[in-house]
Amino acid sequence: MTTIEAEQFDRGMRWLERWGIGHLRRELLHDVTGRVLEVGAGTGANLPIYGRSAHTTLIDIKPDRLVLARRKSGEPDMPATCANAHNLPFASDQFDAVVGTLVFCSIPQPELALAEIKRVLKPDGRLLLLEHTRGHGPISRRFTDWLQPFWFALQGECHLNRETAVTVQNAGFTIEQSSVHGYGLLQMMRASVNGIP
Repeated sequence: MTTIEAEQFDRGMRWLERWGIGHLRRELLHDVTGRVLEVGAGTGANLPIYGRSAHTTLIDIKPDRLVLARRKSGEPDMPATCANAHNLPFASDQFDAVVGTLVFCSIPQPELALAEIKRVLKPDGRLLLLEHTRGHGPISRRFTDWLQPFWFALQGECHLNRETAVTVQNAGFTIEQSSVHGYGLLQMMRASVNGIP
């Protein structure tokens, strides 16, 4: 992906932000503090939300998105690494929070990524996610299941019908808070490593 493609991606996301994703991002991240790792940071949509007490490190598999994120942040030296969530280049017990927004749909093996996230989180760390997931009502479940093969064939990485909350729990996290939005297609989660809110 080139920087121009990253900018086009950013423009394409604007309608989702207006649809309500921006509000949900703020609700999820308003009180994040300490050392924060953002997985799949993309072009930096979350950066304006973090407060001064959050010291953020970004990773993404597409370096040009990180270039745009740094530019938007106004901090050219912001820690940003091109890395895969399956193999995080950080020592264990480093972060107070790990954030993911609209990323777990496209991680090939989410259980591996969650094991890595659990490793780099401090024992009292939090996992904060905003993800589109398999529908939470009978109609939205059928819709996401029906659309998934066509959607994946079209763009090749996004899984519309993942049950991310189940995967998070199976990885050993305790979901402390969960809420469903967007006609049952979006889920916000706050989880902890050891059942500590």
